[in-house]
Amino acid sequence: MSGLKIWQATVISIALFIIAILSVLSFCLIWKKKPKISKTLSLPIIQTPPISKEIKEIRIEHVTNFDPHSNEPDNFLLNLDMEKKRKNGVSSSPSGSGEEGSMCVANMSSSSLYEMATPSPLSGLPESHLGWGHWFTLRDLEIATNSFSQENVIGEGGYGVVYRGELTNGTHVAVKKILNHLGQAEKEFRVEVDAIGHVRHKNLVRLLGYCIEGTHRILVYEYMNNGNLEEWLHGAMRQHGYLTWEARMKVLTCTSKALAYLHEAIEPKVVHRDIKSSNILLDDRFNAKVSDFGLAKLLGDGKSHVTTRVMGTFGYVAPEYANTGLLNEKSDVYSFGVLILEAITGRDPVDYARPASEVNLVEWLKMMVGTKRLEEVIDPNIAVKPATRALKRVLLTALRCIDPDSEKRPKMSQVVRMLESEEYPIPREDRRGRRAQEENSDTDRSTPASRTQSKRLQ
Repeated sequence: MSGLKIWQATVISIALFIIAILSVLSFCLIWKKKPKISKTLSLPIIQTPPISKEIKEIRIEHVTNFDPHSNEPDNFLLNLDMEKKRKNGVSSSPSGSGEEGSMCVANMSSSSLYEMATPSPLSGLPESHLGWGHWFTLRDLEIATNSFSQENVIGEGGYGVVYRGELTNGTHVAVKKILNHLGQAEKEFRVEVDAIGHVRHKNLVRLLGYCIEGTHRILVYEYMNNGNLEEWLHGAMRQHGYLTWEARMKVLTCTSKALAYLHEAIEPKVVHRDIKSSNILLDDRFNAKVSDFGLAKLLGDGKSHVTTRVMGTFGYVAPEYANTGLLNEKSDVYSFGVLILEAITGRDPVDYARPASEVNLVEWLKMMVGTKRLEEVIDPNIAVKPATRALKRVLLTALRCIDPDSEKRPKMSQVVRMLESEEYPIPREDRRGRRAQEENSDTDRSTPASRTQSKRLQ
């Protein structure tokens, strides 16, 4: 009888031990899953930006990488007004104090690996990720911008106001508050999110996150601390000095690579539609990043163009787009050609303060090329003029970008090679491709004037 009781006790003990182990395992599994579920449920679904199309990156071999951390000394990038610096008591040495001196000094020896290893601008912030980017509350951005103070305004446009802000982790950001005119905020928000919500390129201003509360639609971008190209060519940044030829070529090369990526390395391709000097932002090393995708259009696979209401900035808009409303990536190529001319000459695309024959930059430059007055088109503020060979190569690149026939314009990946190549006037493989295209064409659509200008440069 006592043996039976011992056997029963043993079985009961083993059963209780197994039940205890299973209970502990079940509790552990439930405890691990519960935080993930609660995090997901705590954020309203409406906060997720509506992405209409997934942008996928595809491999493309001919878009080369540009190393922004080149080893040029600082005086290659900026011609300082030395007399002004002496009057203001600013030292011209790298260790000197003062706004001009500190702004121009840059560590040019850092490798691209340093940029890859830098911490995320969102590190240290509370977790609030929804699919992509970072979800900010309206209160977060009010704190960052001092309640959207007028003192923090760094840009204004037809669609919104951009403020300089500082996140709680110390990161400086650009906060774009979209104006809600007749429901325009929602449309503008969708356009920018669709265009660059998923893309990553070192020459595109990065979209860090967003805020959707009530009627508020706010986008948060990385902050570029050295103004934009327009300010350096025509505006307030000229008080610090004038961009050298090398700095201007660096800005143009960075911009061309960003456009090559948008046109040829992602699907659907993105047509920016508003390439201009004020949308080219600069950092303290004069690396350029393309910004403001409020007018961008997506061009899906198989589509040669889209028909849309003509938008853009006067002087940069391609003629075929202005006349017909037909838009494709060659419209951006034309705008980039105007940007090249603006950077070389230091002139506005349209300037009514000049004589009638010089109001339109494109037409004036064609006239100057036609009369072989190339040296006179260079911005007089460039202290060290480029070699004639380099000038001709860049001018030829610009002329091909602004060809009246959009089909004759090069792809942006070809423009990248033309700007980087030491070969004049154009890389050999591009010449062969261009000749083949012209020979196979049923009709020669280039105007006699444009062909004559290219021949004069060659």
